Amino acid sequence: MHIQDILSATRGTTAFSFEFFPPRNPVAVKTLQSTLDLLAPLRPAFASVTYGAGGSTRELTQSLVAELTQSDVFDPIPHLTCVGHSESEIMALLTRYAAAGVSNILALRGDLPAGKSDSGVFTHAAELVRFIKQFNERGLHPHPRGFGIGVACFPEGHPATPNRMTEMDHLKAKVDAGADWLCTQSFFDNATFHDFRDRCALAGITAPILAGVLPLTTATGMKRMAELAGGMRYPARLIRALNRAGDDPEAFRRIALHHATEQCADLLDHHADGIHLYTLNQPQPVLGIYSRLGLCRG
Repeated sequence: MHIQDILSATRGTTAFSFEFFPPRNPVAVKTLQSTLDLLAPLRPAFASVTYGAGGSTRELTQSLVAELTQSDVFDPIPHLTCVGHSESEIMALLTRYAAAGVSNILALRGDLPAGKSDSGVFTHAAELVRFIKQFNERGLHPHPRGFGIGVACFPEGHPATPNRMTEMDHLKAKVDAGADWLCTQSFFDNATFHDFRDRCALAGITAPILAGVLPLTTATGMKRMAELAGGMRYPARLIRALNRAGDDPEAFRRIALHHATEQCADLLDHHADGIHLYTLNQPQPVLGIYSRLGLCRG
């Protein structure tokens, strides 16, 4: 279903969606399948599928997207990064996804794999968005509107663009190039998101904004996420609460789940267009949030 139809179907309510990453070994395949089975009754609006740096998980991503396309529950939206790719490679991927009935793409700049320096013909996500838009305009997708195009946004700021005004210009460029919706990087202080949403409105960005929420599960993962995100900030009240957990991993999970649930409740109260849960292929945090919010289905 085209993203515009997905969001129209949930108009007046906040759409929930999930992110998964493609498994790399048989154990991970089994874990993901169990997660999908447990989360299926929640009927998310869609499920995004990540794409490794420079296409390092290209085949795995396509395989998972193909599997989810056959499901009547998880409408897949593949991530597509452009750095390190040629136009012909991107065209081949878009053609394959269109033929498979994929209706939406999350268009990202992405990072080059370690040790590679050639960025290819695409240097910014706006260029990829424009390329997909041209694909749509040529009628190469079976849907009359072509792919619904999503892009990433960064409420706490992108580490490569310290000038926040310039950063908003870059986001506006992606929207003007043809992006239909925005999905935020994870954040842990909702005031940051609310301010970001207001700044988007002031910049003339009217596309729907989905709030990315990451339920933390371990202290190690918390530190790792801060490294990967390059600028992620944890509010003092969350750090203070997690410090009280000490070396108790179960206490850590309970505190982190409580914080993520509070974030979601606040986003619902403020009528966010959507909440995109970064699952890390684990079902329990998502199930816990739904249960605490009184949203369980099935």
